[in-house]
Amino acid sequence: MPQQGINVLALLKGGERYVFLYDDRSIEQVLQMIGRYAADPELSFTWYDAAVLSQRVRKLMADATDVAPSAAIDETTHNRIRRSAA
Repeated sequence: MPQQGINVLALLKGGERYVFLYDDRSIEQVLQMIGRYAADPELSFTWYDAAVLSQRVRKLMADATDVAPSAAIDETTHNRIRRSAA
């Protein structure tokens, strides 16, 4: 299960700061917003910036989902060993 809470993604570029706050249920929305910022010619936010931040969001999402299954497997194995030993 993905972690609960607020994720913070930030880009400091020159004197500007781009900060995105999102939870695990709004990943698609933050990715869309990153794309909108890159498409806005009035911002210094580029498509390269969007690619880097999007990759970071997806890696964090993948890392969060990788933790939960292994923890569940460890708990199941631990419970099975404890029951058979009793």
